Amino acid sequence: MPQEGTAGANNSPAPVLELSRITKRFGSLTANDDISLTLGAGEVLALLGENGAGKSTLMAILFGHYVADEGSIRVQGNALPPGNPRAALAAGIGMVHQHFALADNLSVLDNILLGTESLWSPLSQRTGAREKLLAVSRQFGLVIDPDARVGNLSVGERQRVEILKALYRGARILILDEPTAVLTPQESEALFDTLSQMVAQGLSIIFISHKLGEVLRVSHRIAVLRHGRLVAQMTSQGATQADLASAMVGRSVQAGVRHPSTVQGDVVCALEGVHTSAGPAGRDALRGATLDIRSGEIVAVAGVSGNGQVALAGVLSGMVGITQGRAMLQGKALPSLPAQLVAQGVARIPEDRHGTGVVGDLPVWENAVSEYLHQPGRTLKLLGFVKRTAARLKAQKINENFDVRGGGLDALARSLSGGNMQKLVLGRALSASDTGRPTLIVAHQPTWGLDIGAVTYVQQQLLAARDAGAAVLLISDDLDEVMLMGDRIAVMHEGHLSPARPAGDWTRQSIGLAMAGSAEEVPA
Repeated sequence: MPQEGTAGANNSPAPVLELSRITKRFGSLTANDDISLTLGAGEVLALLGENGAGKSTLMAILFGHYVADEGSIRVQGNALPPGNPRAALAAGIGMVHQHFALADNLSVLDNILLGTESLWSPLSQRTGAREKLLAVSRQFGLVIDPDARVGNLSVGERQRVEILKALYRGARILILDEPTAVLTPQESEALFDTLSQMVAQGLSIIFISHKLGEVLRVSHRIAVLRHGRLVAQMTSQGATQADLASAMVGRSVQAGVRHPSTVQGDVVCALEGVHTSAGPAGRDALRGATLDIRSGEIVAVAGVSGNGQVALAGVLSGMVGITQGRAMLQGKALPSLPAQLVAQGVARIPEDRHGTGVVGDLPVWENAVSEYLHQPGRTLKLLGFVKRTAARLKAQKINENFDVRGGGLDALARSLSGGNMQKLVLGRALSASDTGRPTLIVAHQPTWGLDIGAVTYVQQQLLAARDAGAAVLLISDDLDEVMLMGDRIAVMHEGHLSPARPAGDWTRQSIGLAMAGSAEEVPA
């Protein structure tokens, strides 16, 4: 339900956007099946659906990246030429992509100007463009250096560039795909306030998010896709998160229920004044991080992306070296090599499941057993050769236990949906030891970009591992997830890690202030 201050939907009978009977097929797969939607002036339409439901395909058709096999699109009553992104831009459609469409070797300003004027424009024009960008940046609270090289930016900063790129061009129909995924609560609220003002002036928004509370907060109407079809439309007023989750997955989903730890044991992992070198962009270093994680608990670390989370996960995964301080695992110095960590029961769930979580061009079965093969005393290799039958049986068991779907053991890992790929990574991590129970789980953004069903599944698996005695470090940009899952919560800002306090000692406001670098104490 839109909050006070959010403009109501314009009730004009003439919609600014009409999608009529859109159908798109990829071979035997029907990604969009006879979908019709309208969007009014000054209206926020939320588009929901699980991964693979057809949301991205539908938006790609709207923006001209795909051509529909059937159906038509009209903007302000005029037919939109199919397969023409320039025509979509000219019609006032702006799109903020979930997966960034930026040139890493160019500056922020150059990325925003791409397609609007030549890179060799006179200085006077670039000066004016810089001033406009800075004004838009200040207006939306999305601070960015126009001269920064995009390749040197953090994930969060790149997301800001994508948002600014659309806003800079003055879009009248704005497609936002997970726009708050890397913002603090205060930044999200500032964005919502600005969107409210823009909506009041007639801007129309298609809002895509997996955060159901956020959807109810900002939208006027909600459309739900499932298996390529439009299965539900409803007004936001009066709808509940349970209603939305059920419509998305076709069944009742219990999500958002906190399950605090009941028994905590000894310290499994401890960091004492740990420093690391800065990354390639001169960022994401730890500066005196101190933390302990006990068996049977989840310590959740919140923070805006790029503030040291990658370094923290890297230290505990054997990928980043320590320059000062020490790290301990079960009372002994933390091993320095990833293979040694895995052998000692450290399960790693990396941030980038596509880039580092799996090898996309290898089949599912090889990815499933990859961390298991090189440990001493294992039974899947003989004289340096993989015992394929045993390895495939191991992989099949992982697939069955963790419900990995998508083509079987011989399918390439890159063909899996995001949710199934994450289940594969999770299953491999939690099955790498003979006991089936890791000592320490380092989960970095484990539910990034997943739908409600996959998010719930991953969170349940982490809770089950914690209840079985594992120590879990959860690093997440999603504040809802941090507050839901963390038994204790710490916050990172510019490489500094706050003390980990019980979850009940924090509020959303206090976490948001700490994420922004406030020195205010957490209320007791």
